[in-house]
Amino acid sequence: MTLISRLLGFVRDVVIARFFGADSGTDAFFVAFKIPNFLRRLFAEGAFSQAFIPVLAEYKEKGAEEALKLFIDRTAGSLALVLFCVSIVGVAAAPVLIMLFAPGFQVSGENFELSVSMLRLTFPYLLFISLTAFAGSLLNSWGRFAVPAFTPVFLNICLISAAIWLAPMMDEPIMALAWGVLLAGIVQLLFQIPALNRLGLLPRPKVALSDPGVRKIIKLMLPAIFAVSITQINLLLDTLIASFLQAGSITWLYYSDRLVEFPLGLFGIALATVILPSLSKDHAGDDKESFSSALDWGLRLVLVIGVPAAVGLFMLGGPMLATLFQYDAFSGDDVRMAEKSLQAFSFGLLAFILVKVLVPGFTARQDMKTPVRIGVIAMVSNMVMNIVLVFPLAHAGLALATALAAYLNAGLLLKGLREQNVYRPEKGWGLFLAKVVVACLLMASVLMQAEELSLWLEWSVSERSLHLLFWIVAGFMAYLIALLIMGVRPKQLIKKPAVH
Repeated sequence: MTLISRLLGFVRDVVIARFFGADSGTDAFFVAFKIPNFLRRLFAEGAFSQAFIPVLAEYKEKGAEEALKLFIDRTAGSLALVLFCVSIVGVAAAPVLIMLFAPGFQVSGENFELSVSMLRLTFPYLLFISLTAFAGSLLNSWGRFAVPAFTPVFLNICLISAAIWLAPMMDEPIMALAWGVLLAGIVQLLFQIPALNRLGLLPRPKVALSDPGVRKIIKLMLPAIFAVSITQINLLLDTLIASFLQAGSITWLYYSDRLVEFPLGLFGIALATVILPSLSKDHAGDDKESFSSALDWGLRLVLVIGVPAAVGLFMLGGPMLATLFQYDAFSGDDVRMAEKSLQAFSFGLLAFILVKVLVPGFTARQDMKTPVRIGVIAMVSNMVMNIVLVFPLAHAGLALATALAAYLNAGLLLKGLREQNVYRPEKGWGLFLAKVVVACLLMASVLMQAEELSLWLEWSVSERSLHLLFWIVAGFMAYLIALLIMGVRPKQLIKKPAVH
């Protein structure tokens, strides 16, 4: 289901690139969309989910059904009230938010008012998508992963429809995308209601901020906001600095980030979604051996998927950008500029995925302080590296700083789990790592034979697509065959943690 969502997300980005290109107008939209999207990952999929699921696991393991239902009702009502108030403030303070997150717009005078107008439409998306994430957390905790994973499809459908049919009817065509975002939030929430109802989990919202369970979630959420969202904060800092750079910089960063988000969302976020309920259950049941084993399984899977994905993105980034986006308003120069930041982001892909799996190792045990402390170190390091690297490398320097900060974050998280004796690596890690590296080197040697980017920019859509498909298959087969020859079997990695 996540794969379907991500593929349609590519279609969405192709449509936006083809109709709107990369200019100050698209920069304005991506800022207006990024602000509520950033807050969504903080309040919803990030901090809220990491705080809510472990507390929910406690109620499931130790509490009565009536207490569990009351806890869900009170959490839903309290969350809805807070989000409603935040949305009102966000709409009213839209000019201030744009000044904070993209100060370069005001300095240059380009599209400041346009971005403010779009943010007033996109900000309420936070309310609806956060409630959608709450519903998704419930479904995931009951082992129903398909509906939440499929839900983002509706965001892509709404944006594609807005670009194709609504934009031509508007005086400012790019505004259609903002309306599409708002509609998508409502549709995604409505889609999950029947699934909740079938499980008997549809809440009857009650505002009860003093409820012990709700208060525990709030207490855990405050530090978790930083712990699970460091990468997003770093990306937002990139946007802030990029607003001072050449027009199109924010859009180049967006499209390169979107290609990195494909494997990150397909494997990293999906893996974290599956592993968090399992870890929370193991902790609630005081099963330390299963807890460590689930983490080890997750880390091996990250390695066997993340390393080749990073190599493939680095070597085929330009051809992918050309095949997906280089049509009509999105030029060959845009492809070359986006390729630079994509290569930097792809270097950090393994770290981005690692963080998604390592953070639940702390939050499932309701330890928020350690990842917060580590996250602050990574964020400050990213800010310093941004300033150092943006001058010689422009927007690509911002991407490289984010990647380096992610490795620092992942390394410190892993070190913390080892020091707390929560994670004990199982036997065979050294040999397993060596096999993955050798297989990736073979894959890289195959992909080095791919044609120069200048040829890709001259080819037709069908020629690009066929060549890209060929090289992706060739690289994947080289990697897979190398692993099989060295004795790595899929059944060794398929050990999905059970969720009850």
